[in-house]
Amino acid sequence: MSKKQTPNDYQFVDGIRLSSVIEALIFASEEPISGHKIKSIIVENEELIEISEDTVSDFVDKLNNRYDEQGLSFRIERIAKGYTFVTQKKFHYWLSIFQHENAYRKLSQSAIESLAIVAYKQPITKPEVDQIRGVDSGYILRQLMEKALIEVSGRSDSPGKPLLYTTTSHFLRHFGINSVDELPKPREIEEILKDDDMAEHRQLLLEQSMIMDEEQEELSQNTAAEEHESEDSTNNEEE
Repeated sequence: MSKKQTPNDYQFVDGIRLSSVIEALIFASEEPISGHKIKSIIVENEELIEISEDTVSDFVDKLNNRYDEQGLSFRIERIAKGYTFVTQKKFHYWLSIFQHENAYRKLSQSAIESLAIVAYKQPITKPEVDQIRGVDSGYILRQLMEKALIEVSGRSDSPGKPLLYTTTSHFLRHFGINSVDELPKPREIEEILKDDDMAEHRQLLLEQSMIMDEEQEELSQNTAAEEHESEDSTNNEEE
């Protein structure tokens, strides 16, 4: 084959077909890859083939037809003047559930602290949570509700009838338990913290903290010395 070809689905020497190469390039690209870039990569590395950007577009259409025929959940779309893989719209509902559940896993230290109080003291009111933490917990409790980890279960009989909070089924799923009865008891937590292995771990943390404090103090001293030298230099120049 001495002459360049415009292929139907050109097959390279190693048996790989052109459609698969185009598919692989789009799949591997972190950003949408242009038809021009795809064409250039192929033409520059295969002497016996000649394709255009329209050829790339035609192959993308063929790939998408194949995905549709096989009932696959993805397809190739043209975005920002390039090609990229996207999930088909009919699957967006399920993705939204998945992404929402992933949000449960991102909890701040204050959120974890408040969640633990609700879990162990439920049903519990916001004033009671505030009293235990020593700070207002309104914002944190709203965050936990948005993540569906806690919910309002009723009202207390105390003055003002404040809302009562309890954990949800999503809370159980997040921590991989079947009921709150499976949470470690406060006594069990104390025993874990008193364990010899934990004591050794705490000692390592303490030593690491002391090293960091020493490094920070040394850095502060060096910074102060540099500032003092800079001031002396400035004063000398003014004189």
